[in-house]
Amino acid sequence: MIRHALILTAGLGTRLRPLTDARAKAAIPVAGEPIVRRIIRWLVSQGVTELVLNLHHRPETITAVVGDGCDLGARVRYSWEQPTILGSAGGPRLALPLIGVDTFFIVNGDTLTDLDLAGLADAHARAGALVTLALVPNHAFDDYGGVLLADAGHVTGFVGRGPAAKGSYHYIGVQAAHADAFGAIRPGDAAKSIGGVYDSLVASRPGSVRGFVSDASFWDIGTVDDYRRTDGAFSKRAAGGDAP
Repeated sequence: MIRHALILTAGLGTRLRPLTDARAKAAIPVAGEPIVRRIIRWLVSQGVTELVLNLHHRPETITAVVGDGCDLGARVRYSWEQPTILGSAGGPRLALPLIGVDTFFIVNGDTLTDLDLAGLADAHARAGALVTLALVPNHAFDDYGGVLLADAGHVTGFVGRGPAAKGSYHYIGVQAAHADAFGAIRPGDAAKSIGGVYDSLVASRPGSVRGFVSDASFWDIGTVDDYRRTDGAFSKRAAGGDAP
């Protein structure tokens, strides 16, 4: 079982302004609890307790609500990205020495899900992949870009939202990765994963990027409208009503 994870909490949260003017996106509360604490609780519930969080925008708002993670049953350390934010691949590359293992989860700091991490870890190990992305069918392809899969389960490409994404899969912000996936990046360089490093891997090493398809639920918090929907759903659940 994979016990280590990097939570991506460095983002600027530009689509969530003005909510992110005063705090990092992952520090925004959902039904009264910061998103990042909800993510950590979920990881710990599945045995993932060795965590690294990357920091850039309003870092003090993350450290203030997480600390060393002990009250959540985790050990938390921080990878500081200053003065420049390093992106979804550059951030993991910088954090590798802190993560300290070859295989780990990467979790977006703006998505909540009930994904079964053991299933993702098992699929990743069996495939011998460098990266395994957690996916669900992309039913909202007019709103979200997608991941294209071959029948064998390996990723063949990434497409933007619209008709080209029909029949694709939606990446829900959780992945299993091997440190070698980021080996071409120099520490401190900015780089993207999807739209950058992963596209290169798909082209140069077919089968090294895989998809793990499930029926997991997920809640996106990328925009103000997304946040309102997610906060409302979790608040309703906390009050004893029906929720997704």
